[in-house]
Amino acid sequence: MTGSALLVDAFGRIHETVVDTVGGLSAEELAFRVDDSANSIAWLIWHLTRIQDDHIADAAGLDQAWDGQGWAKRFALPLPVSDTGYGHTSAEVATVVASAELLAGYHSAVHEQTLAYVSDLDGDAFARVVDTSWNPPVTLAVRLISVIGDALQHVGQAAFVRGVLSRR
Repeated sequence: MTGSALLVDAFGRIHETVVDTVGGLSAEELAFRVDDSANSIAWLIWHLTRIQDDHIADAAGLDQAWDGQGWAKRFALPLPVSDTGYGHTSAEVATVVASAELLAGYHSAVHEQTLAYVSDLDGDAFARVVDTSWNPPVTLAVRLISVIGDALQHVGQAAFVRGVLSRR
């Protein structure tokens, strides 16, 4: 199996779990927070998708789906268009309210763009430096694994919150 095939599989698993986690929930259920400082399912899915969108688009030299495909306007969040959720306060987390269809739709758009990019990568591409603001500089391989790790953590958290919600 090639590196690009492994990436397609990993991003596919994330996408499946995102769709399963939000499926059938109302906007109110998606906004549920275990306590006042916790993240909601909506925020977790939006944030992991924003990070994937931001990081993959940057590495690929593409426009983000968020603003390039009009998802920012559809969500109409009271946040800057460039916001990815990193460092959000509890009050900012509470502003991320969306339907399951909107969350799954945005993630699907980002997933399609991600697969189109990673499907064609070869071994030499993974060594390319994509971020020089870190020491050592970040290669494409490290950036992709970082995105996958972050997304898996957040979708797991969202699935956990869904489990808590179903037991209330």
